[in-house]
Amino acid sequence: MTSTNDIRRSFLDYFGANGHEIVPSAPLVPNNDPTLMFVNAGMVPFKNVFTGLETRPYRTATSSQKCVRAGGKHNDLDNVGYTARHHTFFEMLGNFSFGDYFKEQAIHHAWNLITREWGIDPQRLTVTVYHTDDEAYDHWKKIAGLPDERIIRIATSDNFWSMGETGPCGPCSEIFFDHGDHIYGGPPGSPEEDGDRFVEIWNLVFMQFDQQADGNRIDLPRPSIDTGMGIERIAAVLQGVHDNYDTDTFKALISQSVALTKVAAEGEARASHRVIADHLRSSGFLIADGVLPANEGRGYVLRRIMRRAMRHAHLLGAADPLMHRLVGGLVAEMGAAYPELVRAQPLIEETLLREETRFRQTLDKGLRLLDEAVIDLAPGGTLAGETAFRLYDTYGFPYDLTEDALRARGLGVDRAGFEVAMAAQKAAARAAWKGSGQKASEDVWFDIAESEGSTEFTGYMGESGEGRVVALVKDGVRVDRTTAGDHVSIVTNQTPFYGESGGQAGDTGMVRGADGLVATVTDTSKPLGRIHAHHAVIEAGTLSVGDIVSLAVDGQRRARVRANHSATHLLHAALRKELGAHVTQKGSLVAEDRLRFDFSHPEALTPQQIAAVEAEVNAQIRDNAEVTTRLMSPEDAIAAGAMALFGEKYGDEVRVLSMGRSEEEIYSVELCGGTHVRALGDIGLFKIIGESAVASGVRRIEALTGEAARLWLSQREEQLRAVAASLRTTPEEAPARVAILVEQGRRLERELAEAKKALAIAGAAGGGGAAARAGNREWLQGHCPASSGPRPQGAARPRR
Repeated sequence: MTSTNDIRRSFLDYFGANGHEIVPSAPLVPNNDPTLMFVNAGMVPFKNVFTGLETRPYRTATSSQKCVRAGGKHNDLDNVGYTARHHTFFEMLGNFSFGDYFKEQAIHHAWNLITREWGIDPQRLTVTVYHTDDEAYDHWKKIAGLPDERIIRIATSDNFWSMGETGPCGPCSEIFFDHGDHIYGGPPGSPEEDGDRFVEIWNLVFMQFDQQADGNRIDLPRPSIDTGMGIERIAAVLQGVHDNYDTDTFKALISQSVALTKVAAEGEARASHRVIADHLRSSGFLIADGVLPANEGRGYVLRRIMRRAMRHAHLLGAADPLMHRLVGGLVAEMGAAYPELVRAQPLIEETLLREETRFRQTLDKGLRLLDEAVIDLAPGGTLAGETAFRLYDTYGFPYDLTEDALRARGLGVDRAGFEVAMAAQKAAARAAWKGSGQKASEDVWFDIAESEGSTEFTGYMGESGEGRVVALVKDGVRVDRTTAGDHVSIVTNQTPFYGESGGQAGDTGMVRGADGLVATVTDTSKPLGRIHAHHAVIEAGTLSVGDIVSLAVDGQRRARVRANHSATHLLHAALRKELGAHVTQKGSLVAEDRLRFDFSHPEALTPQQIAAVEAEVNAQIRDNAEVTTRLMSPEDAIAAGAMALFGEKYGDEVRVLSMGRSEEEIYSVELCGGTHVRALGDIGLFKIIGESAVASGVRRIEALTGEAARLWLSQREEQLRAVAASLRTTPEEAPARVAILVEQGRRLERELAEAKKALAIAGAAGGGGAAARAGNREWLQGHCPASSGPRPQGAARPRR
């Protein structure tokens, strides 16, 4: 049997041997398409290459791309577990030509690989072409020798691909495998085409035209190729099965859940095991790529996937959390091809365990409420939308989970009623906010949050990406368009820019867009704690709501901020170690050029204590341990020893940053949503430059890191050299020389004080004035010979 790993490897090796660059899979969160929730096709990472916005050092490429379809337009979630080929996570094998070869070579590669390299019987293959694409038709006849009846012309959009309403587009050619007449279904284009007998295994897209806004299509100057083959489907073909869930990877994952639950994958339990296997893959890969459970955006989709699988584990009778125990099997099956799974395995396990533990606490209550609500409903009845909303709002049941739970009972849900209840809650929240004493001028941010939702922060994973402009604020008012010279706050649906919070300064950088738009971001704030507002100056061009823009953080500045932020965590831990557990953070400033840390302590630190703290932090930096991130509830995090930041408001879940080691324990564990270094060595150097009082019982340390610390030390060294030069000594001996001069000065001051005292006594004695003056002259002659007696006219001034 050919394993899925073998298939992936042979596909990439084939195209690599034929001059294609083997490109690793991009992360599941797209940084070049803000209209997508997740990467859902193999071509997504190459989108800007196809449109000409980006160039790469190769003209042909091949990849095995991770994909998720579980939210928005491309959503297969509800079908997973009940069909043979629906998945939330799948891999897309593909080969790409960026203006290099075109139709003939693409068809040759496809036919050669699947019939000669993989040995698939040509008699079981049928292809489609767009009905006007005579060129592709002729190439199939010539290269594959297929009869006319197995080259089917399709006149629908199924065989014509486009990137959007305008832009690159072109005809497709799909390859279908016939699983045999024992399965219902007919070839594409036939009345029985929706059956499962003929399964599409490869789609070749011939990117040939540029769709204009006026409806016309013009030829692209560099026609290109984009192909996509689902590895799960081709694995089923090569392994001689019809159902994707009967392939080796899924069989291995399902066997784990069967062994742990002791429930065979048969009957009603069959769908549950399949849901768990599929959702384990999507959950594991999403967490590995930086997505963590949340109540909005991508994190909410992940939570829906996880909780759907966890409910099916509950249906199988799993008494304890199950999902985290399956991660080792997932890593064993796919970790060699995707090493990010191996690196993130502890985080995946911990996240799944925490989420399932938390969900199980409310699952039973929610299911009881659901049972009570539908007890009087007849088959085909509908659950009230208000009840579905209560399940969502009180027990954390996503709407689709309620739908899924009722599906087996033949019941539906009133979606409209659910939306009405949701809208009512939002209205109540708005009224409560307006009565909270917030400034009226901030009402605009609430309007944006209510209409557009929160900004999704992608800056943990990178410093650049694309976003869709959802709002523009100028002079405190929402506007639809801005032009050069305007000072404006730009809100996008997603951004890599960190908004000022938790003591960390907001990011700066650039925003660029179509028609020459250039905007300089001077600061990023976080109104309401959930919108990222890019405060910018429009340097050139125009910007409108709805535009797609490129966002690029000032990476060097971000690196300095990250170093300073991570250093504050180490400083906090070092202070507690040196001074005692009473030390807690009372405030901080994390800027690009410095850091400031306020903490509770009753007295000034001694020089020895400052030196010890500084040495502690630098020792952790030299050890260069990786910084790890976990997601936990605030209560669990604090119970586990995490330190909470002063003045920070926490939601249901928090990021927990762990840094360094000390005597086999983690050196620093804190709750923090800021950006941090990946390894402590990235901080470089830590130097305390000031310690002072802020208030009664509160001290402040100011410090520098990295290059700023080096420059500060270099300046001090230069000053020391200057002092040494003026003393005509070396920097090493300067302290001793200064000590000698200080002691000489003190001796002279004492002797001068004694002389002044003697003069005063002599003056008070009256008649002894002459003798006293003579005595003083004698003292002055002994100590200041240059002043003894008048200097003869023309005599030289004595040397000093």
